[in-house]
Amino acid sequence: MKRQIVTFTLLLLCALPLAAQKKKEIYKDKNAPIETRIDNLLSLMTLEEKIMQMNQWTYGKNANPNNIGEKMKEVSPMIGSLLYRSTNPEYRNQIQKKAISESRLGIPIIFGFDAIHGYRTVFPIPLAQACSWNTDLVQQSCAITAKESWLSGLDWTFSPMLDVARDARWGRVSEGYGEDTYANSVFAVTAVKGYQGTNLSDKYTIAACLKHYIGYSLSEGGRDYHYSDISNQTLWETFMPPFEAGIKAGAATVMSGFNDISGVPASANYYTLTEVLKKKWGHDGFVISDWGSVRNLVEQSVAKDLKEATQKAFMAGVEMDMVDNTYMDYLPALVAEGKVPMATVDEAVRRILRVKMKLGLFENPYVDVVPEKKRYLLPEYLKTAELLAAESMVLLKNDNSVLPITTKYKSIAIIGPMVKDSVHIMGFWEGMGRPQDVETIYAGLQKEFKGKAQLNYAKGCDFDGDDRNGFTDAVSAANKSDAVIVFLGEKRNWSGENGSRSTIALPKIQEDLVAELKKTGKPVILMLSSGRPLELIRLNTMASAIVAIWQPGTAAGSAVAGILSGRSNPSGKLSITFPQTTGQIPIYYNMRESARPNSGHYQDIPRDALYWFGHGLSYTNYSYGSVKLSATKIKKTDKLIAEVEITNTGDRDGKETVMWFIKDPFASISRPMKELKHFEKKFIKAGEKAVYRFEIDPAQHLSFVDSNGERHLETGDFYVIVNDQQLHFELIE
Repeated sequence: MKRQIVTFTLLLLCALPLAAQKKKEIYKDKNAPIETRIDNLLSLMTLEEKIMQMNQWTYGKNANPNNIGEKMKEVSPMIGSLLYRSTNPEYRNQIQKKAISESRLGIPIIFGFDAIHGYRTVFPIPLAQACSWNTDLVQQSCAITAKESWLSGLDWTFSPMLDVARDARWGRVSEGYGEDTYANSVFAVTAVKGYQGTNLSDKYTIAACLKHYIGYSLSEGGRDYHYSDISNQTLWETFMPPFEAGIKAGAATVMSGFNDISGVPASANYYTLTEVLKKKWGHDGFVISDWGSVRNLVEQSVAKDLKEATQKAFMAGVEMDMVDNTYMDYLPALVAEGKVPMATVDEAVRRILRVKMKLGLFENPYVDVVPEKKRYLLPEYLKTAELLAAESMVLLKNDNSVLPITTKYKSIAIIGPMVKDSVHIMGFWEGMGRPQDVETIYAGLQKEFKGKAQLNYAKGCDFDGDDRNGFTDAVSAANKSDAVIVFLGEKRNWSGENGSRSTIALPKIQEDLVAELKKTGKPVILMLSSGRPLELIRLNTMASAIVAIWQPGTAAGSAVAGILSGRSNPSGKLSITFPQTTGQIPIYYNMRESARPNSGHYQDIPRDALYWFGHGLSYTNYSYGSVKLSATKIKKTDKLIAEVEITNTGDRDGKETVMWFIKDPFASISRPMKELKHFEKKFIKAGEKAVYRFEIDPAQHLSFVDSNGERHLETGDFYVIVNDQQLHFELIE
């Protein structure tokens, strides 16, 4: 009996450490509150394990030519994140299994990738998406991107880009939603909802990442990575609102920018990263640096070496270092020297673990493995891609209703370097899109006009260079056709990251081709594929019709063909202004008034833009009724209802977007000429009417921020502007 008691006691004593250990692992209990789980896990982690969580390495092919030089590293099971450039979910699961089973605490890895406007199904570039003004389609595209990404092994996308962009020389104008702050704010919310769904832990959802925080698009002269001279007024009024909207929508992460903000780089800016993002807005996720932006602090002359760069970035509020390895290399010493407090380390790791737990990675660390044919390019995905591409296209000009192509055109010349292209038509940041999956414009036209019109193809010229040998065939094709459609544009890397250009005009060889075709006397229809607004001052006079098709993606062919045939009625409106010339930049719709409005303009070009923000024609006509206001005087606590009835007076069904602008003519801080405050897109059948409505909330729509981000609502005169109507109302106490 004594021997049994001793044996039992020994067994009990041996079991106690195991029981204690089990009791300590509260972080594995999915039913425990997230913050309790994080507290528990932090208490178990060593400094090395914490620092490893704050690093991202790469796995797979380096798809960005601007980041060449970073060597593949053997994956550590303790790494916090991987930039995953493989489409194989099995590899991902194997890496994740290594993290779960071979690391001491089994903390899962978060896998990220630049799925900017699609993964395998490539949608139009974001600049084009904004021209659709269709938030439902944009949200669907983001949800499809999330599903294809998740099934390929991803938990996280570095999207959306919310840099309000007004300089088309800057290549990354293609990645955002245009020149307007409000539009960027709306599409920020749309994208976050599309990627993250209603619950981040659900299947097929991925974490969004708002970038580039902040002011990156104001790089001097449109030169990528350069200095940004931003006043606090401009920072708060123009650049902050889209990020704030994305944070309020629940965006899990934020990416700090490359740019130097008036002397304090974005990746070492305590004010923007901590005072605003974390304290003022209450963001509880984490910030990741852009590729090399911690290391760049040395080049930007605010850190003497990589150790100081690490300290400045980390203490400013950048929790995860993308591929630099500076945190890995220098944080241990900085902590040991007392230059980085352990409390700050714990807070950074807490934020990373919080996102991982919200994603459900601790409970469900692996993704489903299904065949590629069930992952990618599903019929419903391609249909969404086609619809979004078609609604993104903007009919800039249509003299004498030369479009759509009707039965009067029995023979059509289709000319240009973009006709059979399947690479550049996808645009920059095409994700894992493949040229072989793209429906070319040529294929789309063949399908659309089969049995209806003869297509006479000639390439004419390349995108650039001076080889005019193809002009002869192009002119021959034009001479035997009733109409000439020319497909011109930019190569994929002429825009996007490091895609800055000193001129936004197309190369001379492309303009010369149009000039030769114009001599045939046939109507010339110009279809432009680009990642930015283009200088069209010469081309505009040679073309009877111009359509900005942007970079439409995988479903390019059917979308373009539908616009040309009239199967799709153009409904896109510009999200960014087309200047007369490159030298007219910056020019945007909501500039402030000049001290001398009738003076100070360039003397060698017209003062107006060629095509303003909001411009876009249709194959039908819309008649705007008189705008009606529910009152002419309102108090600060009142709501004002504005309505307008619109009639489709043409013979085609169509979609019309109504943009509501507010003008504040006198204020303590000068206001823009007008500001977009609301938009709505509706389908209106031919001969039918629709009522558009804008509920004006003074606190939201009539107030403005000062240079400290404080909001002000002042009484006085206001105007609501719709189309060419401007109605006065007054705000009183």
